[in-house]
Amino acid sequence: MISFGIKDVLDIFAVALLLYYTYRVMKESSSANIFYGILVFIVVWVFVSQLFEMRLLGSILDKLVSMGAIALVILFQEELRHFLSTIGSRKGTGVLVRLFRRNTSSETKREDIMPIVMACMSMSKQKVGALIVIEKNVGLTDIINSGDIINANINQRLIENIFFKNSPLHDGAMIISHMRIKAAGCILPISHNTDIPKSLGLRHRAALGISQKSDCLAIIISEETGGISIARNGEFHLRLTAEELESRLAQDWN
Repeated sequence: MISFGIKDVLDIFAVALLLYYTYRVMKESSSANIFYGILVFIVVWVFVSQLFEMRLLGSILDKLVSMGAIALVILFQEELRHFLSTIGSRKGTGVLVRLFRRNTSSETKREDIMPIVMACMSMSKQKVGALIVIEKNVGLTDIINSGDIINANINQRLIENIFFKNSPLHDGAMIISHMRIKAAGCILPISHNTDIPKSLGLRHRAALGISQKSDCLAIIISEETGGISIARNGEFHLRLTAEELESRLAQDWN
């Protein structure tokens, strides 16, 4: 008689949760088709080796499965890194993270947000392109080091001057970390997601790319339309008003 207890329920739930998060990471990095292919291969392997007991084909598939773990690590090292970073930055593990690192975060206040909102609205009216990345739990040290270090207080006039069309830092991204403008002119990874509308340019692809690799917020101002958008967790929130931008920053910054 087959026994089925609470351990089995927890086991099934854990596997389902792992598959769900794996699928989300794969989808954000445009690797969903590979994920489906792996699932199909696992199903075929189970049927051939366990149910039908086909020894020759089963032994070949067993060898492939035994080497598959190493191959997956090599093929999906970026996705695995993002997956582990996402787990480490979850609010549920925030207490453990704070035990091992100095707590430098503080409550986001309206006076910290408004200079960014006002600068974005001003640049939007003038159709000045801009890309502002707000660091959260996952560090962006490599991105910061790719640009020019500023380390200044958040200031509307400074933000507008950095993205002024004749500024040498205009084409790069600005990084805000711990309520300070850390760097500008930074280079971001480009997303290769084929679902991005063709009407969105390189700034939007860069914003989506960094949001796929970390838990940051990326604010984009289109040079063509002046539209304000946010990229977060591999998703766009397009054509935001000033009130919507302020609300999202207040909600998602902490």
